[in-house]
Amino acid sequence: MTIPVLIVDDDVRVAVNHQKFVDRVDGFTVVGLAHTAEQAMGLVTELQPELVLLDIYLPDDSGVRLLQRLRGGAHAIDVIVITAARDTETVQASMQAGAVQYLLKPFPFSALRDRLERYAAAKNKLASVTEAEQSDVDHVFGLLRSEAQSSLPKGLSQATAQLVTDTLRTAGSDLSAAEVAE
Repeated sequence: MTIPVLIVDDDVRVAVNHQKFVDRVDGFTVVGLAHTAEQAMGLVTELQPELVLLDIYLPDDSGVRLLQRLRGGAHAIDVIVITAARDTETVQASMQAGAVQYLLKPFPFSALRDRLERYAAAKNKLASVTEAEQSDVDHVFGLLRSEAQSSLPKGLSQATAQLVTDTLRTAGSDLSAAEVAE
């Protein structure tokens, strides 16, 4: 299933570059570009995106206020903030308003791809269960963090940790290290 994305950035060239990045990630499609907060609100209503990539600096309103309006509206929508705003007040306000990620400009394609893939994996995980266990919740929230935020020991990747966790959960009994490795 493809996740429809709206890109909101006042700089037309930046918005087009973000669109090119998103188009390179499987499972996502850009349904629109907006360059003002009001344009974004209209396109959200018209296009019904599931995800908005949102800049903080817009000509007619703050991206944080737009985020609050989006999250407070009738549409179920997630937001990844993509901005040059580095002040902690803006970061905290974005988090409190419900942003699922915050990415600082400039960034390489791999950083956006990582966040989009983690977002898709979290959505897919939640869609695969009707009632979440704590491990499901931990997994979803872990997916929304970047590898740099992971607290795994050196040499252990998130993918390996998840395989071990899934194996132990489905086994229903104690396993030796050799059995888990198998």
